[in-house]
Amino acid sequence: QVQLVESGGGLVQAGGSLRLSCAASGLSFSNYYMGWFRQAPGKEREFVARISTSGRTIDYADSVKGRFTISRDNAKNTVYLQMNSLKPEDTAVYTCAARRLASTEYNYWGQGTQVTVSS
Repeated sequence: QVQLVESGGGLVQAGGSLRLSCAASGLSFSNYYMGWFRQAPGKEREFVARISTSGRTIDYADSVKGRFTISRDNAKNTVYLQMNSLKPEDTAVYTCAARRLASTEYNYWGQGTQVTVSS
């Protein structure tokens, strides 16, 4: 059974930082693109960042460019999201997801971790 388990969420003041982790099991991690998504109350789920199987290709949503950094450690089957200069509008449930190279959509999703940024 595939599992994606996020950790590292919490409460932080505006301008602060958090580091999210997503540990994957039950899949060949190095064969999957990994992505981070978020969903705030009353809003649709939105893309945050993604990273290719090798880590060579990285993309970010415009809203987080320059503040967030995605990375992966294939030896640990883990993807990370370093979040700096956090803003109240970053408040959301953050979820990691896995997409096989040949797939056009994400195949697996984690349970999510809450990030709350106070002003």
